[in-house]
Amino acid sequence: MKINAPLVVKTLTGFIREETRKAGFDRVILGLSGGLDSTVCAYLAARALGPKKVLALIMPYRDLDKEGVTHARLVAGLLKVRSREIDISPQIDTYFAALPTDNPVLKGNKMARERMSILYDFSAREKALILGTSNKTELLIGYGTIHGDLACGINPMGDLYKTQVRELGRHLKIPEEILVKKPTAGLWPGQTDEGEIGLTYEELDRILYLLVDRRQKPDEVIKAGFERKKVRRIVEMIKKSEFKRRMPPIAKISTRTVGHDFLYPYDWDK
Repeated sequence: MKINAPLVVKTLTGFIREETRKAGFDRVILGLSGGLDSTVCAYLAARALGPKKVLALIMPYRDLDKEGVTHARLVAGLLKVRSREIDISPQIDTYFAALPTDNPVLKGNKMARERMSILYDFSAREKALILGTSNKTELLIGYGTIHGDLACGINPMGDLYKTQVRELGRHLKIPEEILVKKPTAGLWPGQTDEGEIGLTYEELDRILYLLVDRRQKPDEVIKAGFERKKVRRIVEMIKKSEFKRRMPPIAKISTRTVGHDFLYPYDWDK
């Protein structure tokens, strides 16, 4: 699973430049949480297009993740990208005052979608393409919010496992405190991704790599020394989250249907 970091940087910065241009934009925008993935994405974007062509939105909810906000400000300053802070507390609090819940996941999903709503508003205001920051690990197990953090114009990060993103971040020399801190979606005080998923990213990525990239059957992965319960759980997570990775199915009526027969890319010969 070790990556050729210089080659990955070259590939992903080229991807950002080319796909941004193809989509008719010359600048990009992303949500900067102060976490590993958004930090690495910001570093790649600044290299690809230059700092002035990158807008980072920092969107805290109350003081739920003060460390993340501090780190996001640090990254924006180091990269000299344009940045703006928008507090999402008023709209989130108003919504849940009218429709209360004790479920922190519902609140986290609402916050993720509010942030993406703001990103799309600023995408239109700034004429900037939204960069996705979801990594391959999250995409495979469905650890993300539809129309929230999973939404984007293009995603440079989606074919890198979490541990590979960390390796790339080390190559890019992102701040050490971001490299080593526990990943968190900031859903509630003390929440961590690994605590919620129930596995470390190192173990999760190794199992996913064997299942997906090496195309091994679950029993083969178990024979390789991984706990049966964990392997079966990961397989179920992949299966149950398939709907998050595909376009909503369209009932076929005509001779050419979007997603069935009409599959031309947007840069097809007009």
